[in-house]
Amino acid sequence: MSSALRPPNENLRRDEAAARSAAVRTHAYTLQLDFSEAADPAQLSYPLVTQISLDAIPGTSTFLDYLGHSVQSVQINGVEQDLDAVVNGARLHLRGLAQTNTVRIASRSLYSRSGEGVHRFVDPADGLTYLYSQNEPADCRRIFPCFDQPDLKARFSTSITAPTAWHVGSNGALLDVEEATGANSTRRFAQTEPMSTYIATFLAGPYALWSDHYAGSTASGEDVQIPLGLMTRASLAPSMDAEEVFAITKRGLDWFHTHFDFAYPWGKYDQAFVPEYNLGAMENPGLVTFTEHYVFTSPATQAQHEQRANTILHEMCHMWFGDLVTMQWWDDLWLKESFADYVGTLAVDQATDFTTAWTTFASRRKAWAYRQDQFPTTHPIVADIVDLEAADQNFDGITYAKGASVLKQLSAFVGQDAFLAAARSYFRKHAWGNTTLDDFLEELSAASGRDMAGWAQAWLTTAGVNRLSLETSVGQDGTITAARLLQDGADPRSGETVLRPHVVRVGAYTPQQDLEPATLASSFEVRLEGAAVDVPELVGRPATEALLPNDEDLSYAKLGLDPVTLDTVLSAGLDGELARAISLAAAWNLTRDGLLSPERFVDGAVAHSGLIQDSGVLAQVFSQANTGLFEYSTESARQELVSRWVTFLVTEVLESPEPSDARTVKLRCLLGALSHQKTPVPEVLDLVASWVKDPDFGLGEDLTWAALTALAAHSRVDAEQLQASRDAAPTAVSQTGLSRALAARPDADVKLAAREAAFRGTDADGVALSNDQLQATLDGYGVDPSGVSGDHDAEYWERIEELWARQSQGQATRVVTGLFPGDANLDLGDESTHPKVLAAQAWLRDHAQAPQALRRLVLEGLDDLERRLFAQGYAARAAAGRG
Repeated sequence: MSSALRPPNENLRRDEAAARSAAVRTHAYTLQLDFSEAADPAQLSYPLVTQISLDAIPGTSTFLDYLGHSVQSVQINGVEQDLDAVVNGARLHLRGLAQTNTVRIASRSLYSRSGEGVHRFVDPADGLTYLYSQNEPADCRRIFPCFDQPDLKARFSTSITAPTAWHVGSNGALLDVEEATGANSTRRFAQTEPMSTYIATFLAGPYALWSDHYAGSTASGEDVQIPLGLMTRASLAPSMDAEEVFAITKRGLDWFHTHFDFAYPWGKYDQAFVPEYNLGAMENPGLVTFTEHYVFTSPATQAQHEQRANTILHEMCHMWFGDLVTMQWWDDLWLKESFADYVGTLAVDQATDFTTAWTTFASRRKAWAYRQDQFPTTHPIVADIVDLEAADQNFDGITYAKGASVLKQLSAFVGQDAFLAAARSYFRKHAWGNTTLDDFLEELSAASGRDMAGWAQAWLTTAGVNRLSLETSVGQDGTITAARLLQDGADPRSGETVLRPHVVRVGAYTPQQDLEPATLASSFEVRLEGAAVDVPELVGRPATEALLPNDEDLSYAKLGLDPVTLDTVLSAGLDGELARAISLAAAWNLTRDGLLSPERFVDGAVAHSGLIQDSGVLAQVFSQANTGLFEYSTESARQELVSRWVTFLVTEVLESPEPSDARTVKLRCLLGALSHQKTPVPEVLDLVASWVKDPDFGLGEDLTWAALTALAAHSRVDAEQLQASRDAAPTAVSQTGLSRALAARPDADVKLAAREAAFRGTDADGVALSNDQLQATLDGYGVDPSGVSGDHDAEYWERIEELWARQSQGQATRVVTGLFPGDANLDLGDESTHPKVLAAQAWLRDHAQAPQALRRLVLEGLDDLERRLFAQGYAARAAAGRG
């Protein structure tokens, strides 16, 4: 880690961005990037020349954003500038601009190891070097000087010098190759349409390539021809299932051309799967980048294939929502992410062969949203983003999953046809421009014939999650005599009541004999405008039926389940994959809220182990069971409960000798549980060791390293054995697996070294840790069933502010989150007086002026800690018969 502090003017404020866009208008960037020496590890930076054409109010003084290595020259309209007067931290000052201007900067920028800017990766399998860029929200300034804000769009013309044998890519199509000296040549790319800086992209390296072609038409008959490309590292080429990816891409383009009726506007459509990626993917027009975890080197479940399809279509949706029409500032980030999350899932459901997109959404995506929306740091979907640090942290469960859930509710409220009609008019009116919430609401009101202001106020500008529940009265004959659908909810920040309009379906499920799933007897629409509404359709129905208040998952709300329904959900379950996903998600929310013991939830997971067909839902429920046992159970009961759970998982795996999606899910869950179990049965560890040695068992690369981590945590493999396993198959997966397993060893010196590496951002030799290496070290450090890491709370609170000042925000966020002292047990009385709670509260009280993004992470860690202790308190009371 560099000893230098981050520049104090790195964090661009919203008002500064607004002042710039009022004073200047950008037209074009011409970029000359030189990656010819990228394969030399001694070269930490690369040269480039940036030329920007812009208009300005005459006499204007403004600044460019730049987090580069060094600046050699700055010219404004051909006049050389004094660098001492221009270069100031993260900014290059431009003074005395004319009405029309050309700014030319020669500089050097740093290769990144954090996944921010131009990331450089050396493949451990063959030693080859790969480059790619990642810019959102504001890391373009790490590559070239720019106005790094979404509303200052421009056309980009790029040329890249790199080894001739490499594949080189950018947003535009390749125009020509200019031969250069030696082994390098310069590739020149077509000028783009107007776009924001955060979606400019660059790629270089010996990537393996596949090509195809899309031919289709829009709904109104416009012919569309698009060259398609795929690329990934050469060592991953045997695992690249290009045929499936191309097929999904073509189906997606057909769906969007039909429903958006606006031809794909960016020329070619390349998709690159790249290493050490911080995100699932990024919607760079013409060259979408994905994490290479979507190139499956281990047996992949159907849910993993579905998730990849979802990500492909999510990014494709951005070609219109986000790239063609872009939010003005990060307040309206939802205008692209919520839409892509919802419409991407809709497209998977309607355009592909995957049939469980909405069950996965109900189980996994919404769990992310519910958790985020209950933090004291929650925010409305339309957020108040005052600066770039806040923008970086708002790529969260509210902006994505809650927003998508609310758009699904919007489609139920106004109809899907009206929603898509609004999207079409929105694209036509605002193509190549920037928008705010009001712009979309105007189109939605016109398409639906409704005034959407009230709906938007309730759903988009308030925070927190409602709870929906059914209140019934039962007569002497055992039938329902009266029923009401209720909602409650409050903004976690203020405690003020928040009620929203809901269009839901209520499902009534009839219990069956022999613990068969309860079957759907009736489902009907209910519109709830205030705190309660009568549900006359339930009157006369048997009180023994299970009642699901949000059948079909149309709205965004936690569910209160009556005792009859909860018992049914946790025993026999409900018939239908979506109903199971919704009801188990409701049970998990009750567990997180300290209203259901983790033991009962795990019993429900066991009961559903052979019932859930969607491997994504099964993985989510089993992961939640692990969390419930290790975090929400009481310390006194935990060992016995975990032992029962592990025994169940081992039995399930052994009874499934052939690889399958269900076995893969259960294996992954078992290995995770073993990593944290204090005293696993030795025979179970012997069994795991035998699986590692048996290639016919079919663990695959990912699960092999999960198994080695579990074994390392219990001293069943040493550093030499782990290193030998990595050397036998040197890949990116084994490299991070090695870092994780080494840090998992139960040795105080090992834990100290891992903690120091995280705080410094370097290994023991001072070499910077990449984003993946840092995360693997933190993950391994957190595997500590023997508790040998000791009490480092005081050190954590002393060091995090300095850490934040020195590491990039992405890297620092990993460390602040990964080392947060939240591993607590309720053995010292009231939850609110636990020493770990008091320590976090004290830091927040004493560091009121700390960066708000850092305080947000601490507040969220504290909330998770308090929830953990509260749930343990409930489990203790339930065990004592007082729950």
